[in-house]
Amino acid sequence: MNNINDIFLTINIGSSATTAVISKPKYDLDNSVDILGFGTQESTGVNKGLITNIEDASRTIKDAILKAKESVTEAIGTTVVSISGNYTKGIKGSGAVNIPNGLVTESDINQAMQMALSNSIILPEYEVVHVIPLFFRVDEEEVDNPISMNGSRLEVAVYIVTAKRNALINIKSALKVFGIDDVRFVLDSYASSLAVLDDQQKKIGAVVINIGATTTEFVYFKGNSIIYNGFIPVGSKNITNDLSVMLHTPITSAEKIKIDYGSLVKDYSGNGDLGPSKVTIPRIDDEENFSEVALDYIQTIIHARVEEIIVLVKNQLKKNALLDNIGSGIVLTGGMSELGGIKDLTKKIFEGIPVSVATPKNLPNSFRISFDEPSQSTVVGLIMFALGINRGYQLDSSKKLIRPIRKGKTIEKISISTINNQSNQGNHSPDMRIRSNETTILEPLEKNKKKGISSVWNKLSEWF
Repeated sequence: MNNINDIFLTINIGSSATTAVISKPKYDLDNSVDILGFGTQESTGVNKGLITNIEDASRTIKDAILKAKESVTEAIGTTVVSISGNYTKGIKGSGAVNIPNGLVTESDINQAMQMALSNSIILPEYEVVHVIPLFFRVDEEEVDNPISMNGSRLEVAVYIVTAKRNALINIKSALKVFGIDDVRFVLDSYASSLAVLDDQQKKIGAVVINIGATTTEFVYFKGNSIIYNGFIPVGSKNITNDLSVMLHTPITSAEKIKIDYGSLVKDYSGNGDLGPSKVTIPRIDDEENFSEVALDYIQTIIHARVEEIIVLVKNQLKKNALLDNIGSGIVLTGGMSELGGIKDLTKKIFEGIPVSVATPKNLPNSFRISFDEPSQSTVVGLIMFALGINRGYQLDSSKKLIRPIRKGKTIEKISISTINNQSNQGNHSPDMRIRSNETTILEPLEKNKKKGISSVWNKLSEWF
């Protein structure tokens, strides 16, 4: 019998589609996922990551959830929902606590991260979404995972993602119509990075660029954390709009042209063997009459918009002094990453920095859904986050400590009472589920110990 907390509902609210997935862990050595339900609907009431009409958005979300629940009889525990970077801000912070028993427990990790959060200035109109450790230190020695380490002092540097309160309230209002109250938020681009990066890329560092329908979201991921997140309100639908305006053709026709002939590398000059070099299209307000347009001209229009998107990303990275320290390179994902030639164009714009196009891991399912497509990166990442896969210790949007899973180990089901008594019993076997720890009281640091904070900031300066 599965515990209710094992069943997760993940919802990706995109500008073009809203997708709901119901899943649970299989508790095997491979940390496999069982997809119980899947539903997707064309999004309404959402524009560039923001809910613009709660009634329409609620209806879309409800339809997607109902579709996903058609084959599910189990009760759902936590709901995990994506949020756009459109209304987020990232800040850095640090905290440190004494280790009373000389052995780092999850309670100490929670306490250090809560201290880092309390030391940070959160704008009044913003709410916390993630508090993710950049690194830990035990007695001034940097460690990947401090759990069960011996020492007298634990320090942590964190990256905090905050989002506008009203935007989160609008999402909650849309979900409340369906009776969903227990919600955890996850940054869209963070979820994508969890889905597409391998261990080597995470360790060295990589920039993940997710190019969607109306937005481009990107993060700089390093270690188990993001150290920067950015947003550009431009996506593949802008290409459709450009084609419609420049060619004086209806939106539906422009979208078909983009899908059928969209490429940055094909030779449409007529000198190659690609067939016709022109296409016949209808005219706006006069769809009975058609005109011929050269495919190389269409290619020029597409190229200009794609180039603009990539250059805007590069400029944001350069502005934040991250361009010279990208590590393993640029990773493209999202629906528009399938555009022919976008990899080479990105490599040219980023002047030789390695570029790859990544797809998420496929999740076996009975719904004939191919999860290993670039457009499914955020969907898969939300599932991985909810189940703890590829996720380290962090505070979630409820400001509670959530735990990673241990690779290569069978996931154990641990009761709430076990978690509460963990620090006394020394049991640190992690499970997949999002957990809420009891509120801990922050212990003040001894005055002669406060100098350690400066060492954390010195380390932070080395990262950026």
